[in-house]
Amino acid sequence: MMMDIRAICTDIDGTLLDSRRELSPRTIQVIKSIKNEVPVILASSRMPSAMRHLQHELDILDHPLICYNGGYVIRYTTGSNKPEVLDTVTIPVQVCETILGYTAGRTIHLSLYTEDNWYAPQDDYWTEREARVTKVTPVITALPEVLQRWQVSGIGAHKVMCMGPEEEMNVLEATLNASLSQAIHVYRSKSTYIEIAPRAISKASALKLTLQHYYNLDIAQAMAFGDNYNDIEMLQSAGHGVAVANAREEVKAVVRYTTASNINDGVAAMLEKYFTSASRNNG
Repeated sequence: MMMDIRAICTDIDGTLLDSRRELSPRTIQVIKSIKNEVPVILASSRMPSAMRHLQHELDILDHPLICYNGGYVIRYTTGSNKPEVLDTVTIPVQVCETILGYTAGRTIHLSLYTEDNWYAPQDDYWTEREARVTKVTPVITALPEVLQRWQVSGIGAHKVMCMGPEEEMNVLEATLNASLSQAIHVYRSKSTYIEIAPRAISKASALKLTLQHYYNLDIAQAMAFGDNYNDIEMLQSAGHGVAVANAREEVKAVVRYTTASNINDGVAAMLEKYFTSASRNNG
């Protein structure tokens, strides 16, 4: 493990967070100990507000954020409440309308996201669950009206998220892949969740752009962590891709390195191992 790591990038849910969906004291401690040595970049399908509280706990508020699986890449500078936007790629309104149409008459909850805004159709079980996990409160509103406003303003969705019974998700996933695969990525983050992103982006493409723009680094100089399908390209592209033990088998199959599970502080364990040995050898 004598690689020259110049940056860290990690997925959040299922990778960085523990069984309580929180940052463990061990994880906070190790990231705080290295944050001045290397940038620590969070990469997630989450919206910015669902990531900023984690940055605050880790004391990396001025490090870049890869939101919406790479569709919205931002960084907050010290003292500013408005982010610098490095890249923004959205799903066109027409595609969002098509997806919304596929959910009509089904017991599927659909939410729309753009920048740091979350629009939900009603305050139901799925809304409450997502709000509890992400610590973000949505705007409850009629989604067709949101899409009408977006059409006038030239805005699109950074993410469309569908939540519902597994059987309904199976049908919806097949429908989306059959009809809209040229326009969108369809990620099955859980059996009851489908997350939809623009086809043109990924965590890997966003990480490459972020490292080059802010740090003049290549992705081969990064250590990246993940657990799910939407992490695969990032883990393959990074010089040091690491899967947590609870990762899907397809994810573990593409990496050279694995670490402990998220509930056993796998990210922290790997960072401790690498940076302790690196410091020892440099000392």
